[in-house]
Amino acid sequence: MFEFLTADQNVPFSVALALVTSLALLEGVGMLLGAGISNILDALLPDALVPDMDTDMPDTGTPGPLSGLLGWLHVGKVPMLVILILLLLSFGLGGLLMQSLAQRLSDELLPAWIACGAALIIALPLTRAGGRLVARLIPRDETEAVSGSSFVGRVAVLTLGSARAGYAAQARLTDKHGQAHYLMVEPEGATELAAESEVLIVKKQGHKYLAIPNPNPLLSD
Repeated sequence: MFEFLTADQNVPFSVALALVTSLALLEGVGMLLGAGISNILDALLPDALVPDMDTDMPDTGTPGPLSGLLGWLHVGKVPMLVILILLLLSFGLGGLLMQSLAQRLSDELLPAWIACGAALIIALPLTRAGGRLVARLIPRDETEAVSGSSFVGRVAVLTLGSARAGYAAQARLTDKHGQAHYLMVEPEGATELAAESEVLIVKKQGHKYLAIPNPNPLLSD
């Protein structure tokens, strides 16, 4: 079994499954430390790649290929970490099962590039199906309670560096349920937001937020 998993043709699939385990461990440790990577991954997604799920306005633009693919995979409805784990798991298991079948039939493994291409074709629809199932399992009222638009008017604390116009910084915000969220924040206007300072979220702009220095200490949670 070890020789099969470490064969050159199977290394991409073994690495994918190892990454699944690593991501799960990192998320567990992050949750204990109050800095889960799931929210960070969602916050780091570029605005142009994911449609804004918190608005009822129709999208008048034409999505690019990558944006269309992410939407097809339910990114924006399901946490990015879940999509990533589903994709890696489907790719890794699908590739190993395919290689096992090829070895039984011909006593040879498929070339890595052929196996990876076929495994990716298999993994994408499986990831979409898994994402759709997870989206249905997420309670609707909970999804609305932590929607991005609900962060406007709340206070966050910059956790990684300062924020300037065009240069977003990570901020930690606690919602009304006590759940921590990590946002990418830029100042509204030319004001620089200092590291470790409290800021007031004033506007949602795609998957980033505009903020000003907290004008009232009483707003802090």
